[in-house]
Amino acid sequence: MPPLGKMRNRRNFLKASASSAAAAVALPTIIPSSAIGRDGATPPSERIVVGGIGIGNRGTYDLGCFLEQSDVQFAAVCDIKEQRRLAVKKIVDDKQGNQNCAMIRDFRELLDRNDIDAVLIATGPNWHCTMAIAAAHAGKDMYCEKPCTKNIVQSLALADTMRRTARIFQAGTQRRNLPHFAFACYLARTGKLGKLKKVYAHPAGMQAVTSGWLPAEPAPDPEVIDWDTYLGPAAWRPFNPQLLNGFHFEKGGGLVGGGVLEWGSHCVDLCQWAMGDCPPPIQYNAKKDDELVSTYADGTQLIFREKGWIPLGSCPVRFEGETGWVEAGDSGKMVLSSPELLAGRTVEEVGGYPATFHVRDFLDCVKTRSQPKGNPEAAARAHIACHAANVALFLDRQVNLDTDKMEFIDDVEANRLRSEALR
Repeated sequence: MPPLGKMRNRRNFLKASASSAAAAVALPTIIPSSAIGRDGATPPSERIVVGGIGIGNRGTYDLGCFLEQSDVQFAAVCDIKEQRRLAVKKIVDDKQGNQNCAMIRDFRELLDRNDIDAVLIATGPNWHCTMAIAAAHAGKDMYCEKPCTKNIVQSLALADTMRRTARIFQAGTQRRNLPHFAFACYLARTGKLGKLKKVYAHPAGMQAVTSGWLPAEPAPDPEVIDWDTYLGPAAWRPFNPQLLNGFHFEKGGGLVGGGVLEWGSHCVDLCQWAMGDCPPPIQYNAKKDDELVSTYADGTQLIFREKGWIPLGSCPVRFEGETGWVEAGDSGKMVLSSPELLAGRTVEEVGGYPATFHVRDFLDCVKTRSQPKGNPEAAARAHIACHAANVALFLDRQVNLDTDKMEFIDDVEANRLRSEALR
């Protein structure tokens, strides 16, 4: 990757200093009341200054959720694509009513800024864990899109780093902050369904996927698209524009998460929450009849299932106990074995899995220093369950996980898939 900074000699430094001085002299002497917290605006001392890294399709949606919050000041956008930097800057500047959003190509330059409190990481999965760890060491809190990690070893490193640095980390598992999913998990977690016997997750496209290779095409100028930085720690491959747009598993190298990780980081995460965020299952069987059955230490089964769901929208989950069951999905609705489980409550139906509540949870925790719903320990355990299931899928056989060491028991072949080589 290119070295940081553009000012490599005294002449450039003096030019930049002169420009800064001229800008300072040109500042207006009349300061808008909103800048000091009047007219209902959040005062600067209570604002959270945020920078964004990799603000593409999903990231642009997340950006909108941040910009809706009155206590957020979005200060900078970092992306390897010049066109995207310009587009996101316009969105931010139009919303904030100024031209202050900086455009940065190298994420390390953004992390070096002392005025930024938190970062939104919405790059491809090949960068998520590496950037999150770098952000933590730079003293930033972070909202990181999922999947947060690519393998078991990364999951452990992520949780350990956040623990040691005491940074606030929110995985982009926004369903934890939606009322109907939260209530379904509450019923399971608090014994309202009796002792849990089975929890079901729907990871669409349940198959092991290995990293692909697309034909080489002429690479653009790094100022326009920085391909080397785009790949980052992932295995090198030639430039192909298909990898820059849309949904592709070819980003990265080795065993790629596929649908189990992409969707499982949501629905398996909810199953883990229903189980009290306990350690992941200890046994994972080969896929059979569109199901992959895994088993927790207490005998409860986590079942990855593609068919047989009540039509409640995407990303459904189902929790079955000895005395009752509940199923919920992205439609915002739940189906329960008995209306008595509601205990007279009215649970708000919020369809379409919006992230606004999740972003608000993150920002509140940045201020209070309490743990958000998608905290790193919970995220790591849910991701490890997905990674272990992927290993069983790829090897097409049972694997057994030691959840103290987070290693597969007496299984050299499976343990090779706990991590991958990085550039």
